[in-house]
Amino acid sequence: MQPTTTYAMIMLVAGVGIPVLAALNAALGTRLGSPVAAASILFVVALLSTLLVLMFDRPGAMAGAASAPKHLFLAGCLVAFYVLSITVVAPQFGIGNAVFFVLLGQLISAAAIDHFGLFGALVSPLSLTRASGIALMAAGVFVTQQV
Repeated sequence: MQPTTTYAMIMLVAGVGIPVLAALNAALGTRLGSPVAAASILFVVALLSTLLVLMFDRPGAMAGAASAPKHLFLAGCLVAFYVLSITVVAPQFGIGNAVFFVLLGQLISAAAIDHFGLFGALVSPLSLTRASGIALMAAGVFVTQQV
């Protein structure tokens, strides 16, 4: 299988996982009566899972963390914001609605990051064709939310 196909399949599975994560964590937050407790449990499980993978992948990789630019650690805050917001909002707004608006935000920010090469990303200018595709995807998200 081509690396591009492999990457696409991995990201497809990751995408499938986002609404599942939202539904599971929203249900846990409702059951516990605390979305913050559910998010905390999610992060403990995620930490243990990633540490397990790290042990087999590159055990010494954490040594370089102290010298990394501090703004790169903001990604953790963004993950926390996503998990907390989806856990709080999804039970009242619906999993589909919540995830579709997350998708819309992802389309917008991904286009900006790629266009400007932000955070070291590969530069992929926002052409008229690409902008039209993103607009079409956004329209699709909007149409799916119409009752």
